[in-house]
Amino acid sequence: MSSPSYLEPPPDRSGLKTALVAGALIALVAANVYLYVQLDHVRTDLTRTRETMMTELTNLRDASSVTSTSQTRHLETLKAELENARNQARSLSSQAKAEALAHSEQLAKQLEAEQSKAQQEISTEISGVKQAADTAAASLTAKITDVSGDVGGVKKQVASNQAELEKTIAQLKSVQGDLGVASGLIATNSNELSALKRLGERNYFEFKIGRTKDRQRVGDVTLLLKKTDTKKNKYTVEVMADDKLTEKRDKNVNEPVQFYTSKAKQPYELVVNQVQKDQIVGYLATPKEQVAR
Repeated sequence: MSSPSYLEPPPDRSGLKTALVAGALIALVAANVYLYVQLDHVRTDLTRTRETMMTELTNLRDASSVTSTSQTRHLETLKAELENARNQARSLSSQAKAEALAHSEQLAKQLEAEQSKAQQEISTEISGVKQAADTAAASLTAKITDVSGDVGGVKKQVASNQAELEKTIAQLKSVQGDLGVASGLIATNSNELSALKRLGERNYFEFKIGRTKDRQRVGDVTLLLKKTDTKKNKYTVEVMADDKLTEKRDKNVNEPVQFYTSKAKQPYELVVNQVQKDQIVGYLATPKEQVAR
């Protein structure tokens, strides 16, 4: 008994637009997640750097406090010795006074040198901390710049992929199958088939079948290649579905070869993209909804 042959209404193209919008949203969400993760890493690095700088400043403050206390005591001792030397010089003889004044001048120079040394040490430590802070800030700025560049690259790639997908979809054709039923979009090469898979409107099973004695399973059906004509790009194949054998004779390349099964209201479609000597290459498209007719 032959399979029923009747016209189905053309498929709703709103699914195509919905799939494109969904794909764009998924890509945008992925880019935002990537950006959030990268910014979280930057925040973590910033917090760690801030804590390190605060620790270094605390250590510097403590060390400076100890150094300043020690230096203050030392300077006070020098000042006391200088004052004492000057007082003693007033009551001494001329020679002793000269010696005392010379000693006091030496103490004054030592005091001035100690004060200059202490100021230089503090300036050096402050300069070191400032340099470390500048280095950390530069590192964070570089990381933020890298993250911004990565996110920009992701967005450009998403836009490029979206444009390429839309371009590929625009090139696809919808033709009438051999049962007279309007088919879905037909892919003529691997790039177009990948675009169809991303749309997700049907299930797709790729195959490469040669002439053998045994049937070969593709999806939930089996195929047996009977003949190929490379000059005319035609082939003949037997399809076994629901324990029912159907011969599809002298079919053309990229022609939707349709047949019904008990699992779906819409027909299955067999599309051969290449006819080679004793071999065909193509795909089987089956409806998403697998329900009894």
